[in-house]
Amino acid sequence: MRPLLIALLALLALPAAAQEIKLASWNIAWLNTRPAGHPDLPPRLRPRSEADFARLRAYAERLAADVVALQEVDGPLAAARVFDQRAYDFHFPAETDIQRAGFAWRRELEVTRNPDLMGLDTAPTARRSLRRGADITVRRPGGPPLRLLSVHLGAGCSFSSVRQPNTFECQRLGQQAEVLAGWIAERRREGIAFAILGDFNRRMDRNDDFLAMLNEAAPLLRVNQGFADPCWARDGGARPFIDHILLGGPARGWLVRDSFRVLVYAERDPALRDVLSDHCPISVRLDAR
Repeated sequence: MRPLLIALLALLALPAAAQEIKLASWNIAWLNTRPAGHPDLPPRLRPRSEADFARLRAYAERLAADVVALQEVDGPLAAARVFDQRAYDFHFPAETDIQRAGFAWRRELEVTRNPDLMGLDTAPTARRSLRRGADITVRRPGGPPLRLLSVHLGAGCSFSSVRQPNTFECQRLGQQAEVLAGWIAERRREGIAFAILGDFNRRMDRNDDFLAMLNEAAPLLRVNQGFADPCWARDGGARPFIDHILLGGPARGWLVRDSFRVLVYAERDPALRDVLSDHCPISVRLDAR
């Protein structure tokens, strides 16, 4: 009994931070390992140098997230150029797109890889098809499960209606909203905590009909509600976010107050935007206790 008592006391003595989980989302803009001039890459894409990868690795270390939803990453080999694979493991959908959504997570977490959310790719046979959703379940040892979905939605409909679309892009985003709403409804029926993270290519305000479609499936908490995006802002300005973290189910009550952060790059040279990313990492902390 004495060793058991000591173990229980040690568990109770763990600091609050050890019980939390830090979630992040980061679009790393054409992160790949393919040679310059590869036919799947844009012809004017500037290849990253070793110094550029070193900058990205330094930002990944500063981010220090437990789980990172990734976008525009060409699989585990590319992710390992930024995240130390001794500390992190990776998951990406089973598709050939060079810009994939996926995940990096600390190896001490217990992770289940779930089937891809294939319906988000509304044009799977197209040469430039859309991205599937990457779906995992994570938990700390002994903790409750948290279902996570990493997404990178179609561009071209940042604020117009998706319920009454007047462009192809808004019609397509409306279709993706229906797919996401179905995924959310399934999580609501299961009663599991969940989060959707990623590049939605969509501004969301309180009257946004895209966000309303998702909220109809289950109540959601957008952790960056009320904030503006300072990434690559000029003269202290900011712009609406298109990267978001949405919490649902019990996860809405796990949010650590005032924990939302944007990791803004120290570099100010616009030329470095292409080799870092036009997106800055966003993060939040959850505590399930």
